[in-house]
Amino acid sequence: MSNTTNITVHLVLLVSNLLTGVFYLTRSGYEAAAKNFARADLDVILTGRSFMITGANSGIGKAVAQEIANRGGTVHLVCRNEGRAHAAKEEIVDRSKNQNVHVHIVDMSSARQVWEFALSFTQNNDLNVLINNAGCMVNQRELTEEGLEKNFATNTLGTCILTLALTPALKKAEDPRVITVSSGGMLTQKLNVDDLQFEKGTFDGTMAYAQNKRQQVILTERWASHHKEIHFSSMHPGWADTPAVQSSMPSFHAKMQTRLRTEAMGADTVVWLAVSAAAAKQPSGLFFQDRKAVATHLPLALSRSTPQEDDKLLSTLEELALKFKP
Repeated sequence: MSNTTNITVHLVLLVSNLLTGVFYLTRSGYEAAAKNFARADLDVILTGRSFMITGANSGIGKAVAQEIANRGGTVHLVCRNEGRAHAAKEEIVDRSKNQNVHVHIVDMSSARQVWEFALSFTQNNDLNVLINNAGCMVNQRELTEEGLEKNFATNTLGTCILTLALTPALKKAEDPRVITVSSGGMLTQKLNVDDLQFEKGTFDGTMAYAQNKRQQVILTERWASHHKEIHFSSMHPGWADTPAVQSSMPSFHAKMQTRLRTEAMGADTVVWLAVSAAAAKQPSGLFFQDRKAVATHLPLALSRSTPQEDDKLLSTLEELALKFKP
């Protein structure tokens, strides 16, 4: 296939994905899908079950925390900003009347901080469900204090370290689950395991974010195959009106604002995956949208990596993670 044909195919796929997204990923798509939801799936009491949610002081993470607290679960909010974290906690407690809401201040872009937090947490707490929700989209290439590209450090390596560090504790729990909030942007990306920190070529923050989200989906599949005791899933929340979208994609937000999902709509499938018996019956490792498993590649897209590339991603991340372990 020639380069011109490749470009044409990708343009057609991207336009098709955008047109599809205008319906399926917006508020109207959620409302249509919700007509088929089994409402009883979320009629659960979560007393005695412990949930950790990263990036939980706003947006989808906060909405998930609220729904879990409403059902009596113990909630651990993992946030970077202390002031916003405690404000979120107060609001969640006030609305749910559930006092079992706890704040942990962690910068997910710091590999050392993530390790230290996770190892300390497991010494004093049980955990049933981990929800990897924190993320960032930095549009200029920026390095952390540890010398890591910031999008990669937050979205991929931080998620990987937290999951790996908490896996032993999760294996001891009843009905353990790990849910990772990905994005449909990953559908436009093929894994590039040889340039995980975007050191080659011109940096594009949107592309970097989409690459990270592809990496998260592959990690979820690999973790599911390696840790049978835990139920893993990743998901796409649709296009939701969150502070992150407002700040990182202002033009998109301005154009789509009236069509975007609410934060609660974006959180619905995360909550379903975290608490429902129906979700636990699904095979581990799948990618979900609106409570249904969906494809991780667009038709005809050249986005599939080889099993060897997927394994290399996991082994490379594990090796890098260990360099920062205290």
